[in-house]
Amino acid sequence: MISAGIEVKINRLESIVEQIGEAVLSTSETIERLAQRLETISIQVEAQGQQVQQQGYQIVALCDVVQTLAESQHDSLQKLNQLTQTLDRLMSVIQGLDE
Repeated sequence: MISAGIEVKINRLESIVEQIGEAVLSTSETIERLAQRLETISIQVEAQGQQVQQQGYQIVALCDVVQTLAESQHDSLQKLNQLTQTLDRLMSVIQGLDE
């Protein structure tokens, strides 16, 4: 009877060890899948970071172009103002000649 009791306990221990082994394997597989997902996400985040950096460069370039355009428009307005003043003086001279 003692040997039968010991055999039952050994069977239980074997079952417990087997369950622990299965749990460890399952956990290892889950950790491996999570590591792969993290690597994929990391690669995606890095790519997005590069895209954001590139967009930043494009925004800076666009700001430079807008600044240049604004300066050019300011110069054009000054020249147009000078032309208007010259035309006003010319009209005054022409009207003075008519009188």
